[in-house]
Amino acid sequence: MSEPMRFKRNQLRVAVVTETYPPEVNGVALTVQKLVRGVRARGHEVELVRPRQARHDGNTQTPCTDADGVVQRLTRGLPIPQYPQLRLGLPAKLVLLQAWHRQRPDIVHVATEGPLGWSAVSAAKVLNIPVSTDFRTNFHTYSEHYGVAWLMPVVRSYLRRFHNRAHSTMVPNEGLADDLADQGFERLLVVGRGVDSAQFSPARRSGALRAQWGVGPDQEVVLSVGRLAAEKNFELLATSWRAMTAVRPDLKLVIVGDGPLRQSVEAMLPDAIMAGMRSGLDLATHYASADHFVFPSTTETYGNVLPEAMASGLSVVAYHYAAAAEWVEPKGLANGRSVSLNDEAAFVAACVAAVQDRAGQAAMRLAARETALGRDWAAIVEQVLTHWDSLLIAQSPQLSPFAAFHSS
Repeated sequence: MSEPMRFKRNQLRVAVVTETYPPEVNGVALTVQKLVRGVRARGHEVELVRPRQARHDGNTQTPCTDADGVVQRLTRGLPIPQYPQLRLGLPAKLVLLQAWHRQRPDIVHVATEGPLGWSAVSAAKVLNIPVSTDFRTNFHTYSEHYGVAWLMPVVRSYLRRFHNRAHSTMVPNEGLADDLADQGFERLLVVGRGVDSAQFSPARRSGALRAQWGVGPDQEVVLSVGRLAAEKNFELLATSWRAMTAVRPDLKLVIVGDGPLRQSVEAMLPDAIMAGMRSGLDLATHYASADHFVFPSTTETYGNVLPEAMASGLSVVAYHYAAAAEWVEPKGLANGRSVSLNDEAAFVAACVAAVQDRAGQAAMRLAARETALGRDWAAIVEQVLTHWDSLLIAQSPQLSPFAAFHSS
């Protein structure tokens, strides 16, 4: 059998469509930024399509180039209920048709599933441009936590239609891919997530920050990072905290994040230090200055905070799904603790074991850091680019693989 043909990758022109992007602070925004920067760093052109952020973008109407060399095309949006700092992109099919007719992308990648994302898929299909999407958030499971469980089939149906219109849908782990395939989602591709182990590092541990928390040199800090919202399962965090302090009364709890449930979380955990929203090196310092990371959420598609905590050298406890299923205890490696999904008793017991195991804690934290060092974003970006190469070849079978590039 002859050896497969090899192709030198040409410069791509990629349109990335997302409802959220930094300086907004959330897992989707930050991972999209990592992809965009990684693609640009390899010499490809990127057009970023996103809603205008009222606090940062003013009344800018025309595309502009940001500090990363990314052309940003801003569209109309509305604040999301309970999250006024975030925007929901409004339909923009005509705008995108006109823009992409003038300057045709080779690939359209849609990172979020709102009205703007739907418009992007529709415009790309009209222009016969290959489309990939990301399955980012379990919106259909969130409905249980907001008292509208009856909406689950409706939302699931919308998400299935959305993603099945694309040529491929990227999902972050095998477990989610299996679940979605069982629900009728098609053309799924597992693309993991990386972590910036230079930013998130034990070296950022700050004695000054720990002193600000009122923590002594020998005291340990339990950390929670995430949106203060119903789907993050703060009731279980509160239960676990009571069990941990029953055996280790000297522990401190720090909660990083903000959201609609803030007052409720403060009432459930009155002794917690509420650090609010943090980002960048400030967030990394908060991670590294703690000792344990507790992550009771059951609704993640991935959970970027878990790899960030492990890269920071923390002892982690999580449910065994999403990121934890890949990162924690792979092949028996003692780099953290994970328990079966929804087994609350086991979760609480794992939290207690984490704070009791002073002798084994150092080795576990070192192993967590070593795991993160082997999973950087460069490999993830290369995987995505290789997939886009394959997608372009598959969608242009009558042409040489890159003859269609920049055809307009």
